[in-house]
Amino acid sequence: MSAGFADHFSVTAPDYERSRPRYPDGLFDLIASLVADRERAWDCATGTGQAAGPLHERFGHVVASDASCDQIGHAVVPSGVELFVAKAEQVPLIDACVDLIAVAQALHWFDLEAFFAEATRVLKPGGILAAWTYKLDAVTKAIDAVMQTFYREVIGPYWPPERRFVEDGYASIVFPLSKTKSISMPMSAEWTVDHLLRYIGTWSAVKRYRDVNGGDPLAIIGNDLRLAWGNEEVRRVNWPMTLKIAQR
Repeated sequence: MSAGFADHFSVTAPDYERSRPRYPDGLFDLIASLVADRERAWDCATGTGQAAGPLHERFGHVVASDASCDQIGHAVVPSGVELFVAKAEQVPLIDACVDLIAVAQALHWFDLEAFFAEATRVLKPGGILAAWTYKLDAVTKAIDAVMQTFYREVIGPYWPPERRFVEDGYASIVFPLSKTKSISMPMSAEWTVDHLLRYIGTWSAVKRYRDVNGGDPLAIIGNDLRLAWGNEEVRRVNWPMTLKIAQR
């Protein structure tokens, strides 16, 4: 990705905050268990703050940044979390000042070479970089078939090229740090079909479809998804998630 900031989410920031899945406590417990000192964590590309709160419960101080003013403006975080606007590749933090850098569903948008240089600069010796991503959700066979058709055929051409990193669970991203490992984890939520549709509406490919065509692709999937959903008001939605860990 280029050094410029491609803003895929500011327009949908309010929906992003209320519609994206919440990360499981076990994810943050695992990350915290790998960090020797928990004095300070940086939530990089915080979006609307989905990871900042759980990090705040486990670290003495949390700073959370995002390149989008609109995302920061809609962030919901506990008192004490320090929010600021900055690109991931250049942050106003001093050298060797954080024990953890957390990147939730955002690493694929960065200028990776520049970000890794910045991450190495601000991490303390022995500090941890933790980045995680999740793929397309799964619910039932009928629902999944509708989702796959929409994902690949309707909006497939509108995904930014960086989406390939999500598809391979960040396997093709090489971390220039020692002791790198990948961990697969489940993530789930109890959602209505309306919540799932709101979530789909926050996808970067949906935004680009709207920008290019002037119409809303949710009109294409809505009826089919509701029919496949059936009479159950709430269903469990599951995402395969990959956590990638590296140590400075």
